[in-house]
Amino acid sequence: MGEIEDELFRFARTLEGNDELRAVLTDAAVPAGRRQGVVQDLLGDKASQVTTSLVSFVVGIGRARDLPAIIDRLVERAAAEKGRVVAEVRSAIPLSADQQTRLAAALGRATGKQIELKIVIDPSVLGGLIAQVGDTVIDGTVRTRLDQLRAQIG
Repeated sequence: MGEIEDELFRFARTLEGNDELRAVLTDAAVPAGRRQGVVQDLLGDKASQVTTSLVSFVVGIGRARDLPAIIDRLVERAAAEKGRVVAEVRSAIPLSADQQTRLAAALGRATGKQIELKIVIDPSVLGGLIAQVGDTVIDGTVRTRLDQLRAQIG
């Protein structure tokens, strides 16, 4: 199930960040079969059949606009079943398995909770990380540090 959760999570973030994709998948004027075909073309050999079928189903019933929220709730419930909370981490580059393990441990110490990491590669971060666990945001990005420095100088 972890792989499916990760695939769904990545798709939700892609949908949120891509206006053109979101427009096509949420346009009621586009026939459901065509919208589902877009999902199949996008995910086809890049995701499991379960992931593709779930996304296709939600798009087919006209709920693509709700897909990120549906997926986030599913991921949160799956983590809760394992006694964990989801930490969404944005990084400019992929993190190694060791970095992910250390980050989950550090976030666990900071929050007092067992952490399930969901990594989003976001080049706008420039460097460092931003992590969100529930309502708590920990921002250690180069971008934020540069913005703070500009504010102090300006």
